[in-house]
Amino acid sequence: MNKIRNIAIIAHVDHGKTTLVDALLRQSKTNLSKEVANQECIMDSNEIERERGITIFSKNASVLYKNVKINIIDTPGHADFGGEVERVLNMADGCLLLVDAKEGPMPQTRFVLKKALEMGHKIILVINKIDKDGARPDFALEATMELFLELGGHDQTLSFPVVYASGKEGKAGKTPDINKMKDIIPLFEEIIQHIPSPIGDFQKPLQILVTSISGDDFKGRIAVGRVYNGTIKANQEIIHINRNGQFNKYKLVSLMTFSGLNRVDASEVLAGDIVALAGIPDVTIGETITDPVNPQVLPLINIEEPTVKMTFMINNSPFAGKEGQFPTSRQIRERLYKELETDVALKVEDTNDGKWVVSGRGELHLSILIERMRRGGYEFQVSRPQVITREINGKMMTPYEKVFIEVPEKYHGTVIQKLGARKGEMVEMRSANTIVFLEFIIPTRGLFGYRSEFLTDTKGLGIINTAFYQYQPDPGNWQERAQGSLVSHETGGTNLYGLRNVQDRGVLFLGPGITVYEGQVVGQNSRPNDIRVNVCKEKQLSNMRSRGEGVTEHFNVPKTMGLEDALEYIGDDELVEITPKSIRIRKIYLSDNDQRRANRKERENSVK
Repeated sequence: MNKIRNIAIIAHVDHGKTTLVDALLRQSKTNLSKEVANQECIMDSNEIERERGITIFSKNASVLYKNVKINIIDTPGHADFGGEVERVLNMADGCLLLVDAKEGPMPQTRFVLKKALEMGHKIILVINKIDKDGARPDFALEATMELFLELGGHDQTLSFPVVYASGKEGKAGKTPDINKMKDIIPLFEEIIQHIPSPIGDFQKPLQILVTSISGDDFKGRIAVGRVYNGTIKANQEIIHINRNGQFNKYKLVSLMTFSGLNRVDASEVLAGDIVALAGIPDVTIGETITDPVNPQVLPLINIEEPTVKMTFMINNSPFAGKEGQFPTSRQIRERLYKELETDVALKVEDTNDGKWVVSGRGELHLSILIERMRRGGYEFQVSRPQVITREINGKMMTPYEKVFIEVPEKYHGTVIQKLGARKGEMVEMRSANTIVFLEFIIPTRGLFGYRSEFLTDTKGLGIINTAFYQYQPDPGNWQERAQGSLVSHETGGTNLYGLRNVQDRGVLFLGPGITVYEGQVVGQNSRPNDIRVNVCKEKQLSNMRSRGEGVTEHFNVPKTMGLEDALEYIGDDELVEITPKSIRIRKIYLSDNDQRRANRKERENSVK
């Protein structure tokens, strides 16, 4: 076990975790396949991860340096995937804490660092991106020291080693002078010297804690975890202890360990290493795999409860079935329940009317699932996101978030005003170098639809991060969306003439030449009520012409509504229709008569 080191790389979004791992893989002469050898961000293999520039799924890799196997766990940096971070920290004995040399430690660094310190992990501070314009390595080091003190770090944790690095250049050193750096080797040396080798006894009965699940088309469900004690051999019998304490005996189909980015077959794996197993059909995260003769259970890993839910349903719009490969309820249900195998922070419930209530850790968590399903050829509709309330001590409680904001001084007044109107309570405010740092406690519901508004208010210069705080009483008196929708009153193709007539009423979401149906939302009204508009109207042709007619007319560029924009925008009486080719916003009741009938029934029920 002296020849093994298990490290997790933790950092804020976009501080260079994945780029640094690239350098570690390349400079340790790890064999890489032709597909990934010339890529950047090798660990971010998922298409959505590459587009967004964030890590969503934790991944394992291993490198060999001086005959020491270093297992690397790349962790997500976004708060919505915090549950993923906590689980994978159980596999590690130490952490590389990455901090941007310009920005210093960020809010989500605090969240993960606190968990790592609670587990007693040894920390190596890596001040990354020292080649960046405006890099302040001294500031980053001082700010990290303050963060350790704030989190209750003792003398032993404060004596952490510091490495300065440029992941992009593949260089590291003990001083912040990049000209004196040659390669990433100093970081390898610090890992071997300061990260402890795993504690365990290979002569004790087998104990493995499952920390992540993946799927394989040939081997089925694959459980990844750390061998705490004992030795596991290929094709041996094991006992799986599930969350209910039931013991089930299985024979392993495949035993694998990690080499580079790949899983490779192994004949046996000793205590301290990270292993991947196939042959246990119903295993989930946090459960124990143990010895059949002397089974011993490990403590369960707690899984974060979801805070936001959405209703998924089959697409029943006039364009249903035209753009998707998998539009039926059976196909959608199978896909949702398959996601539960690998994402334990997700919950899916069937409803009596053939819909599904899907619960997750936040809007981003659910929107990533929707985007993955959409790209997989699925066609469906979703409702407006809602918070999940909980009854505590006889009172209904709602989830609250801690919001960390970094914004230029001239915009902070607008941010404070907007969050105050959304029931936010400011708990801290400080400024440095014309940048204001704000901290709020706000109900999760108050954040719905705010991210795009925040980017507009701060001209794209603000940074906003959130982390779950706790359940508290709902403040009530919520204001609904201030503006109504512009709704198409007929089916057909949008026409430039009709769009020009409508554009003065608000902001349009569509340009000319796009097919729409009755009841589809084509824009946002500048007033509170919904308006049915004719965007398909054509100009009547005649022989009469006047000089200069139409020359001065101008068509405003429509606002493009992506998936997140649409989910933030919709009201309770609207749905988002999602297909592989399109994202449309629509009314639940498409025709004006159906809408009026529904409104009348609602009024009658409220009177009763």
